[in-house]
Amino acid sequence: MITPVEMDRLDEIAASVFEGYLVRKDLVRKYARQYPVPTYVVEFLLGRYCASTNEEEIQEGLEIVGKQLKGRTVRTGEEELFKARAREEGSVKLIDIVKARLDAKNDCYVAELPSLNLRDVQIADSLVKENERMLTDGFYTEVTLEYDPIVAQEKNGRPFRIAALRPIQMSSPNVLDVLAKGRQVFTTDEWRDFLIRSIGLEPSVLSERAKMVTMLRMVPFVERNYNLVELGPRGTGKSHLFQQISPYSHLISGGKATVAKMFVNNANGQRGLVCQYDVVCFDEISGISFDQKDGVNIMKGYMASGEFSRGKESIRAEGGIVMVGNFDVDVEQQQRIGHLLSPLPKEMRDDTAFHDRIHAFAPGWDFPKLNPHEHLTNHFGLVSDFLSECWHRLRETSRVHVLQNRVFWGGALSGRDIEAVNKTVSGLLKLLFPDPEMPIPDHDLEWIVRLALESRRRVKEQQKRCLKSEFRNTHFSYKLGADGVEQFVATPELHSDEAIEGDPLPPG
Repeated sequence: MITPVEMDRLDEIAASVFEGYLVRKDLVRKYARQYPVPTYVVEFLLGRYCASTNEEEIQEGLEIVGKQLKGRTVRTGEEELFKARAREEGSVKLIDIVKARLDAKNDCYVAELPSLNLRDVQIADSLVKENERMLTDGFYTEVTLEYDPIVAQEKNGRPFRIAALRPIQMSSPNVLDVLAKGRQVFTTDEWRDFLIRSIGLEPSVLSERAKMVTMLRMVPFVERNYNLVELGPRGTGKSHLFQQISPYSHLISGGKATVAKMFVNNANGQRGLVCQYDVVCFDEISGISFDQKDGVNIMKGYMASGEFSRGKESIRAEGGIVMVGNFDVDVEQQQRIGHLLSPLPKEMRDDTAFHDRIHAFAPGWDFPKLNPHEHLTNHFGLVSDFLSECWHRLRETSRVHVLQNRVFWGGALSGRDIEAVNKTVSGLLKLLFPDPEMPIPDHDLEWIVRLALESRRRVKEQQKRCLKSEFRNTHFSYKLGADGVEQFVATPELHSDEAIEGDPLPPG
């Protein structure tokens, strides 16, 4: 039995416009801890059976979800039980990652189901063509697995076959209409808090600065080819969003990153992760290294142009690069012993040309260490597969035109700076105003512009640490309206004793 949660104003507003698309986020955690699947898989099922604010309906749905997760997810040690069930009943349904590879010897594809330790499952060519992501790192899906006893008796026979699969993600065509219509009844602050709840955090206990970090974490999901860095203390949930919330993002945990896996496999032409996912996140970035000498250069080129070469062919992709990592000291000490990009791998940390490709540097030190009882929400938020599908669709447009004749950049911004700030503003506008027809008040546009300038200036300040002569002028500024007063934007961690003379002091 679950404990009912008292609904607050935000819950009530959401329930009035997003019926069928809401889920209680504490229910997600209850199941996510019990079963070996990411949060968005649990939410997919909860969204199907428990997208309601009615306690009775939630209870009924929870029973179904509990049965499905228990009956279809494979815990360690249960592999043979599932295989035996498939043999006895002819087929079995399970939730698993499906990966595939080409078996050139037999000119066919074979699938892999990691939770069953099966590496040679028959799969139809058509299923692989429809779901190419299974050829890179695979994706979560509901699988119908069949067993054929006649094939089992053949020499080198492959008795297991994937008869059907249903990717765990929403494919409804009108998701953006639903999102845009619902957004209209929220104020901007309420909507920002509701988005934060939708990724599982409780906004009422977060500072304004922590909320800004959270919003920056979301931008790569809605803006194509967006490159973000977040560094800060351990335990602040930097990688959570990139691992748990969306099937369109992929997390690479420490260790070697191969050029073939990231970009393209020259042996078979298979496109890599940046072609298959909206966001590719490097966790524990300090431990990442490429298998090829020119790996960092390929990534640098890709981060600048969204293209990479394979022989004579140039390949375009839209996946953004996110790098998250930890400081072993506090931010002041980090600035004294080096600069704020020092935790990057040695090939990247002092390379100002590489830094220039980073559109925003989120101040991870402004986010608290996550305490599950305090920082995780028990309220309603949007179901992850609905939210991630909306974010995926929002990538198709840009909102840079909103700045035209409203915001004017100061002379210290280079062409790359303007491109970076424009992308951050565009992403934040899409998140906060998903309906392109919705008017954007000056005061909302101004704090978005200030956040975008600050997060790009933070990159610039680290470049200045590495090469002072080239990056001396970092006095980022803007004017709201052609006749507006020039406003300067500082990075709060840059104290006056470390700033160059004439640098405006941080607010506060």
